[in-house]
Amino acid sequence: MAAFANGAAIRFYDLNDVYAGKEIGHPSDNIAACLAQAEAEGASGRDLIVAIALAYEIDCRLMDAASISQHGWDHPNFSLPAAALAAGKLMKLDEARLTQAVNLAINGHVALNQTRVQTISDWKGLADADAARNGVFAAALAREGITGPSPMFEGDAGFFKLVSGPFTLDVAKFGGRGRPFRIRDCSVKYYPAQALTQTAIDAGIDVARQAGGVDRITAVEIRTSHEGWFSAGKDAEKWAPETSGTADHSLPYVTARAMFDGDVTLASYSKDALHDPKLRAFMKKIKVIDDPEMSKLYPKYCATVVTATRDDGKAFTKRIDDIPGSATRPMQRTDFAAKFRKNAAPVLGASAADEALGVLWSLEQRAHVSDVFAPLVLRG
Repeated sequence: MAAFANGAAIRFYDLNDVYAGKEIGHPSDNIAACLAQAEAEGASGRDLIVAIALAYEIDCRLMDAASISQHGWDHPNFSLPAAALAAGKLMKLDEARLTQAVNLAINGHVALNQTRVQTISDWKGLADADAARNGVFAAALAREGITGPSPMFEGDAGFFKLVSGPFTLDVAKFGGRGRPFRIRDCSVKYYPAQALTQTAIDAGIDVARQAGGVDRITAVEIRTSHEGWFSAGKDAEKWAPETSGTADHSLPYVTARAMFDGDVTLASYSKDALHDPKLRAFMKKIKVIDDPEMSKLYPKYCATVVTATRDDGKAFTKRIDDIPGSATRPMQRTDFAAKFRKNAAPVLGASAADEALGVLWSLEQRAHVSDVFAPLVLRG
């Protein structure tokens, strides 16, 4: 349950990271399993960092290998083996037990992509937390000698046959021994919203400014990649979100909210914000287009073009290919510190947030990973 709790905290506000290969997902969700197991094992900060790098590499390489969401399967299916192997690494399992950990993690926990279409529930922010929990438990079972169904990938009713289709992974090309790790190709979210909506938010802010505000705008067109349209602009529910999860995965909603407010924050998903009648009326003016030109740029760029037409017929257009935090425009150390303080200080207090940040920056030198948790405990 520690892995699940960690995962909920990491993911629920949709403000963590994203990796885009053939599939798109959030490899930092695997940190949940790594933190829980590292603390249980009395591991060092360096041990934790190794496990996190391993989980990222496995998850991202799997996302490079196959697209599963457009066939009805959810991306935490790739987190299952990543979490199991990272936990198993911290447990110091041998190869045979690591294999069984993967078998056990996948077979009983394959997840459906209904989590991310139509009305999006709380489970959207918990699905990868569940994968972390299941990965840790699978590794614990394997450590005790429990075996799982095999062959898990190539079997007659295995992962290739039912979920992903066949693919190969060249482990020799994974990061390490001078080769770059995929963690360096991940983006970190600037706004609390679905990854493929991030550039639309900035573009919406820009065109609203150009148009002199939203009051005279009569039509808005959002041109996005096929992946952006499929995940955030296809379903009717995106134009009438009843949950924060539907709203933060809605191109019409986040773009409109950005145009109205000049920003998207956690407050953008309050009940009052979701049911703002003026915003709802404005969203009816928005059309989302599956644009092949934007698709050509994906996954290197999650580009968006937003065009707003004013009541005098004048059109204002902004194209944005990436924003700070994108893999092509990575955040710097000061950016990460500012983002951490912005989100942690209101909860922990400024002093405790700074203390926690200091511990995290020195993680590699920490003999005990439990040092990470002490400043995160709520006081008073």
